[in-house]
Amino acid sequence: MSEIKDIFLEKSKEKVNDAKHRKTIAFNIDKYNTAVVNGKKQYADLEMARKRAKNIKWKAIEELDRHLETFEKKFCEQGGKVIWAEDADEALAAIAEICDKVKAKSVVKSKSMVTEEIHLNRFLEKLGLESVETDLGEYIQQLDDEPPYHIVTPAMHKSKEDIAELFHQKLGVAPNLSPKELTLIARERLRSKFITADIGITGGNFIVADAGAIALTENEGNGRLTTTLPKVHIAIVGIEKVIPSLKDIAHFWPLLSTFGTGQKLTVYNTLFFGPKTANEMDGPEEMYVILLDNGRTNLLRKEVRESMYCIRCGSCLNACPVYKNIGGHAYGTTYSGPIGAVITPHLTSMQENGHLSFASSLCGNCTEVCPVKINIHEMLLENRSIFVDEGNSEVKERLGWKLFRTGVSYRPLMNMASSNMKNKVFTKLFAPMWGESRVTPVFPKKNFAKIWKEYQKNKTT
Repeated sequence: MSEIKDIFLEKSKEKVNDAKHRKTIAFNIDKYNTAVVNGKKQYADLEMARKRAKNIKWKAIEELDRHLETFEKKFCEQGGKVIWAEDADEALAAIAEICDKVKAKSVVKSKSMVTEEIHLNRFLEKLGLESVETDLGEYIQQLDDEPPYHIVTPAMHKSKEDIAELFHQKLGVAPNLSPKELTLIARERLRSKFITADIGITGGNFIVADAGAIALTENEGNGRLTTTLPKVHIAIVGIEKVIPSLKDIAHFWPLLSTFGTGQKLTVYNTLFFGPKTANEMDGPEEMYVILLDNGRTNLLRKEVRESMYCIRCGSCLNACPVYKNIGGHAYGTTYSGPIGAVITPHLTSMQENGHLSFASSLCGNCTEVCPVKINIHEMLLENRSIFVDEGNSEVKERLGWKLFRTGVSYRPLMNMASSNMKNKVFTKLFAPMWGESRVTPVFPKKNFAKIWKEYQKNKTT
């Protein structure tokens, strides 16, 4: 735990002092903020829309088992196949079996954080399969051998100059190309991959229970190519993505796009009910949905249950003062920012990643901007309590706070200690926890009790 925490602190310090990185992030988040303000104008009563979304997700999670079983029944009736995966290993084993069955040689992928979570590309590479990211941001990150930086915009930390240089180095194209030219190059290189791929792999923004459908949202059309041209489509979806009914999708699609990118609606919104039928001209011959747990049932505990309402819009990342300074890669986890700090310790372990919940100012801005009104900052506080209660804090820290509580709870004891003693105790026990970048408090020579006595004495004379 200490080593992972030290790496996090080291990376955070490096990024905070990287002026170029912070300038790029500030520029991109400012563009996002402007777009979101315009996107929200489509709502006559945004607050009511957020409350309704929260209520729908509450209902979905409270009856999660029933909704998932309903989805499985309906999806299988429509010719699809459902695979339940308790963890990443089971999901990867199922994918390997499908790849072996169809003798696959190449795979195309649309943007999916859950495939990052189970490290799918690395696994497919070990199997000897070519796996190509087809979302432009993910394609850029794959070329640079980096994980996504952000839930929605994977290459947010790169400027157009950075991307031009990357394409020049990795693809051998001319240097200093414009964004339009870079996009056309990526399109040209990816088109042949769609045509020759044996399997298309996607995530899923929503599991629509009563319709037995997977809903996918995107802006580039690569998702539709990924699911239309290959003969096999595999959708890997976290079990928390469920919504009860098809009628709910009309509520969530605009909400996701507004808070995710500032659009009224994303360019491509698709519902997959299974493989193509006899009267359909295109689509996969086989479709599999892998319902992934991988620690998600741990989130059902009452302290962090609301985190399962998350629709992965990324708005809390863009609002977080910590994320805006240290960026996505400093976290060292698939899901970064405030929501990542809430869910990651439960998807992995509190001992391993519990420190992330302390990387927050608890300003509440993440809760304020959440389209589903998740109390993110309160759950960060709950995680801190769980972390300490499970004995993951350092002995020195526990002892220090115990002494602090004893001292401040008894006024005569506080008054007894001199300012020099207080300063020494704080420097010795609390300064490391306080942080080297913050000014260490200095206790005054006269405490309040002494000043008050002098004031009363002077008042009577």
